[in-house]
Amino acid sequence: MEQKTNSVLETEKTSTLMRRYAVPCIISLLVGALYNIVDQIFIANAPYLGSYGNAANTVVFPLTVIALAVAVMIGDGCCAFVSISLGAGNKKNADKSVGNAISVTVLSSIVITVIYLVFQDSILTMFGARVNPETFALSKEYFFYITLGIPFYMFGQALNPIIRSDGSPRYAMVTLLFGSILNCILDPIFIFPLHWGMMGAAVATVIGQIAGAVFAFIYLFKMKTIHIDKKCFTPDAGILKKIIPLGITSFLAQISMVLSMAAVLNMIKKYGSLDPVFGQSQYAQIPTAVVGIVMKFFQIVISVAIGLAAGCIPIVGYNVGAGRKDRVKQLLTMLLISEAAVGGVAFVIFEMFPGRITAFFGSANESAYYTSFAVSCIRIFLCMIVLSCLNKGITIFLQAVGKARISSALSMLREIICGVGLPIILPVFFGLYGILYFMAVSDIVTFAVSAVIISKTYRAFAEKKAVADERNITGKKLRAE
Repeated sequence: MEQKTNSVLETEKTSTLMRRYAVPCIISLLVGALYNIVDQIFIANAPYLGSYGNAANTVVFPLTVIALAVAVMIGDGCCAFVSISLGAGNKKNADKSVGNAISVTVLSSIVITVIYLVFQDSILTMFGARVNPETFALSKEYFFYITLGIPFYMFGQALNPIIRSDGSPRYAMVTLLFGSILNCILDPIFIFPLHWGMMGAAVATVIGQIAGAVFAFIYLFKMKTIHIDKKCFTPDAGILKKIIPLGITSFLAQISMVLSMAAVLNMIKKYGSLDPVFGQSQYAQIPTAVVGIVMKFFQIVISVAIGLAAGCIPIVGYNVGAGRKDRVKQLLTMLLISEAAVGGVAFVIFEMFPGRITAFFGSANESAYYTSFAVSCIRIFLCMIVLSCLNKGITIFLQAVGKARISSALSMLREIICGVGLPIILPVFFGLYGILYFMAVSDIVTFAVSAVIISKTYRAFAEKKAVADERNITGKKLRAE
């Protein structure tokens, strides 16, 4: 067996490790979430785009998440596999998994780009872009240019967790941070003085993504623990069969959000047309635009929740491989406390300041209907944000300890069964506003199941520790004799 590397993950204080790995991960994910929300802020405040451009941005958002879902499945799966392999002292498999992850990412990004370009109109229609002609036209413009950047976007996102698993969480953070800052600088220039509209917002985003991909590519030549050669890039079915299951939860978490948003956007289009106000053509885009805004703020909070949990993946994976279940239990406790704290702070902000939040997205240029619906949407949609954070942390933690099936089942329950089913069922009884309650109900149901699973996990860790302690005592007695 090869000598273990990254042994600090087994010896350093768990709270220190969590802070060291989680903070850069949180910042990286926040930066990723800000790519889209920055676009929407500038679009919303451009009078010639307004809520029509806002709605177009909302429609395209889940389509970028599809690409992200594939990228994080590969990247997070590889990250977990690398950590477990290093913890077990198997460096050869760790090296090969990184090369395989890069090859699969590049191939899948090309496939997604081609599909998007060929079936653009049909795909946008599926996600509710045809609420009115103006929204559909702006959606097409934005989507086309965003699609051209997908290979760079996926490469950067897939490499980010891999870079973290190599022991460079700060570099992973800087990689995304540089691209996001570039996007923030270019967005106002392209949208306001140059008047490039949706194209300008998209091009600014793509330039930022290219910059992030370049930084990630450069890191491949100076990795600390992992060393890849040409042979590592040859697809290995055995390696991929281990990577994909470990990353499937990350994939389901993202792709199920896409399915949920597709259901939400289509139901909004359907029941919005029946509403006395939003059934009018000049206001038809408002519910779509507002739900998109709220989903972006939800994404910001969930990025923190995911970052806390994802930052623990290398630490948890290494300690699982090393047989240190006591340290894994400590990390679980700290993670749950941290997730609840993040959700609590977000709850206070969303419930107390919905009007100020709406003001960031050009409410001064819109009708009173826009502001009124936005305030209601924020308060209702995000009222169970504490449970959202806890649910997300639990599913990712279970993934990190190798319980991919249970983790995937929880994701399926939250994001597909509840996330798709409830937006379809609730408005039948409560109309347009019924759609807004699906998030809260989904989180209550999922947390009820998660609480049972996590309590069993705690008991399992306690039992294993008791057995280990008993063996140590017995061993000491035998040595004494």
